[in-house]
Amino acid sequence: MNKKLINILGLTGVISLLSYTAAVVFSPLAYHGYDWLSQAVSDLSASDAPSRILWQQLAAFYNVCSVVCVTCAAVYVSGNKTGTKLFRLGIYLFTVMNWISHVGYTMFPLDNSGKKIESFQEIMHIVITVPVVLLSIVSLTMLIISGFKKSGIRSLGVWAAAALAMMFIGSVGSAVLPQAYFGLMERFNLFSAVGFNAVLGIYLFTEFGKAHIQAD
Repeated sequence: MNKKLINILGLTGVISLLSYTAAVVFSPLAYHGYDWLSQAVSDLSASDAPSRILWQQLAAFYNVCSVVCVTCAAVYVSGNKTGTKLFRLGIYLFTVMNWISHVGYTMFPLDNSGKKIESFQEIMHIVITVPVVLLSIVSLTMLIISGFKKSGIRSLGVWAAAALAMMFIGSVGSAVLPQAYFGLMERFNLFSAVGFNAVLGIYLFTEFGKAHIQAD
């Protein structure tokens, strides 16, 4: 079956995940003393981080492909009236979250890696996190609810539930575990969103199983 370009672009979600994973795994090699168990991933791309250049190189595809993937998914479900209104709204909000995350964290990277949040730029970095987290929770919840409706995409609802569960594990873990494990718990949060983006890209590539769902 011939695929349309917009469906082929769903594969950018997988490329995004691979690029992000490479950046998270290999950037610490350029940061002597970095402790992935306790330090945030954003420390690797901070303005003064010795790993900043390597991070930018490894995450180059992530920076572009993550936004391309979700935007194409939003355009596709809108144009084809895929699924229910709740389902489409969930996709739209997840797309907005990705745009806010990409633009916000690019504009306001951390000034100092591994240090206290003090400057305006660092405060804004934290402020951006609020809508990113809220939109992630709301959008994934919508996709879970719509996925388990009679006309929904149940398998995508299961993936959304898994992503939301990872997010809560990361949030609760960060709150209750010692600071020495903050970095580990944060990675649950980050990979929940990046991973679900890749899943969404695969569904876009397969046209969301359009023969098996009903629109409203």
